[in-house]
Amino acid sequence: MRTRRGLCYPRVVGGGGDVYMSSEKTVVVKRRRDSAGDHMPCRKRNRKSPEIAGKCDLFDALPDDLVISILCKLSSSAGCPSDFINVLITCKRLNGLGLHSLVLSRASQRTLAIRAKNWSESAQRFLKLCADAGNVEACYTLGMIRFYCLQNRGSGASLMAKAAISSHAQALYSLAVIQFNGSGGSKNDKDLRAGVALCARAAFLGHIDALRELGHCLQDGYGVRQNITEGRRFLVQANTRELAAVVASAAAVGAPTRSLFTWNPHPLPHPHPRNVNCGGCPLLSDFGCNVPAPEAHPASRFLAEWFGSRAGSPGPGLRLCSHVGCGRPETRRHEFRRCSVCGTVNYCSRACQALDWKMRHKADCTPTERWVDDDGDGNGHAIGDAGEGDGGVNGNNDDVMAES
Repeated sequence: MRTRRGLCYPRVVGGGGDVYMSSEKTVVVKRRRDSAGDHMPCRKRNRKSPEIAGKCDLFDALPDDLVISILCKLSSSAGCPSDFINVLITCKRLNGLGLHSLVLSRASQRTLAIRAKNWSESAQRFLKLCADAGNVEACYTLGMIRFYCLQNRGSGASLMAKAAISSHAQALYSLAVIQFNGSGGSKNDKDLRAGVALCARAAFLGHIDALRELGHCLQDGYGVRQNITEGRRFLVQANTRELAAVVASAAAVGAPTRSLFTWNPHPLPHPHPRNVNCGGCPLLSDFGCNVPAPEAHPASRFLAEWFGSRAGSPGPGLRLCSHVGCGRPETRRHEFRRCSVCGTVNYCSRACQALDWKMRHKADCTPTERWVDDDGDGNGHAIGDAGEGDGGVNGNNDDVMAES
């Protein structure tokens, strides 16, 4: 018999009733009899003996490899970290098997999408376990957090490099941005050729921002020999891939795709995504397509939330990338380049500049006669005129980004 407190007693049948033996005392349960002397049916369901009850625990009977297979499916399809963590805290066995290296290596991007407000040592330890298990998404996410948020440059770059070696396109592009800006070092640490090589590898894997960045580099001769025709081809390819991704995501959820191709004869800059519920895609609007803006990577959302909770300042004299979907901060003063027209916005890359120009800044950019930098010194470089296209980089000043 199993009591409410979980105590079990061996069952001994004898005489006029059932006798349950324990180490302390013997409990005799008498059965009621009717007037004829027969046993009355017991109202309470008879409990099975410990020997039989133990054999009926189906969960304990499941082999470990089957439970691990189920947990792998869960970690790869979870919609948020809590969907997976809630299973780990269910029981000791699920916790032990859920931390198996095979399960952690299959964790998806959404499973690892930790919010900045929930960051803790245990969250960092969980990401580290996933990274040690060979999960490239965990390597990239933890690398970005360590490099930019925790200012552990060496460890963060090492984790991103580990993901890049495994052909993680987002890690390759982020390392390219670091090389273009010399992030974590001085201005002399910039390596434009290495940045172009990393962008080319990410573009080969289909990364849209890398395609756009590589197209601008070829157009402007930035870190590579100038080839305007080839640069235009990469920019068109980036727009095509972006449209294909949006159409595929809309078809997956069963949304109508006809509205994505609504022709707009006079495309106007779309409102800022923070002020509207569904903004248009920044670049495809040039072709008359009204598609939603691409979703930011969870690591980029973490950076934006992390520095947003710190009044939007990564440190004294440092700035964040003005593209809201980026979240990257400067690691030294004047690391990012500014708009050559207004000088009020700055970007970590040409891809972020192109996206923010069509999404927001095209409507806000106002030419000025002269603008002053953070040190109070006037900038004597010429200011270009803003136009309809995506501008190139001013080759005379790395701190200025033109809108041509």
